[in-house]
Amino acid sequence: MTNIGEIKGWPALRAVAISVCATGCMFAQPLTLAMSSPRSPGGAVGEASTHVIRADVNLVLVPAVVTDRKGATVNGLTRDNFRVLENKVPQDIVALSNQDAPCSIGIVLDLSGSMRTKLRAATDAVRAFLETANPEDEVFLLTVGSRPHSLSDFTADFAALQNRVVAARADGDTALVDTVYLALSRLRSARKGRGALLVVSDGMDNNSRYSKPELLRVVEEADVQIYTIGIADVPAGKKAIELTEQSRGLAFLSDLAERSGGMNFKAVISDDVEPDALKIGRAIRNEYVIAYGQSSANDFGKWRSIQVKVNPPQFRVYARAGYFAQ
Repeated sequence: MTNIGEIKGWPALRAVAISVCATGCMFAQPLTLAMSSPRSPGGAVGEASTHVIRADVNLVLVPAVVTDRKGATVNGLTRDNFRVLENKVPQDIVALSNQDAPCSIGIVLDLSGSMRTKLRAATDAVRAFLETANPEDEVFLLTVGSRPHSLSDFTADFAALQNRVVAARADGDTALVDTVYLALSRLRSARKGRGALLVVSDGMDNNSRYSKPELLRVVEEADVQIYTIGIADVPAGKKAIELTEQSRGLAFLSDLAERSGGMNFKAVISDDVEPDALKIGRAIRNEYVIAYGQSSANDFGKWRSIQVKVNPPQFRVYARAGYFAQ
């Protein structure tokens, strides 16, 4: 059992190494990224070569996932397919990377009492997600109950994780906010170059010490994309107040994903959630990282909005909405 007091007051997440590919990562040191070949006809990322950039300015790295209308991830895009605006000002993209690199992944599985009727769907989602893991990934698993509980530290033994998920039981109050907070803290010790967090829950909370606004502030500062699967009960037979609470919980999960640049899926217990979990796994595997020069170095601590656009317009791009200048 993890003592929530151990994480109260931990400092805001900051990118400290160039290997962390995340929005708001600033640096003025040499950077290695896959750069598109100079204007070759139809040049795709697969034709890119790797160069060392001697950066004289700070760079901002923006992770982005692109999907088509069916939710399938899109590969092979070049810099010409993207536009980035910071504080509504267009930015020059200097590099683009799209590689299936090993990843450090945290999983938060809600096993609180409110998930009793949704447990099968939740565990199915986690098991399906683990099937998409890269053999070189490292994954940890936290569960939500009356307090956060660590079911596994970082491991590459995904079969053992799946067995623990199958044996899970739902009970107790819900400290979802505290558990997500702890997961973000644990990802700070990740050993891989990229980090992501999967949350499978109904989004409700009745026993956390941290507030939702406190957590959302940390999410905005963190170098982690959060992917969420919200599972709801069938509406039939539910009281109005229960439906309202359920709607608020799902909205909270959506907010976590949107603020971090991740993806959010919603399902009822009768739905097959495995396709959603597989889409998230593929999205993590096929993430772009866009690099551009920071437009101003004199606004330390200020929020800078980011808007990423993709062409063709029928594609959808998932990216963080901004960062705090460092």
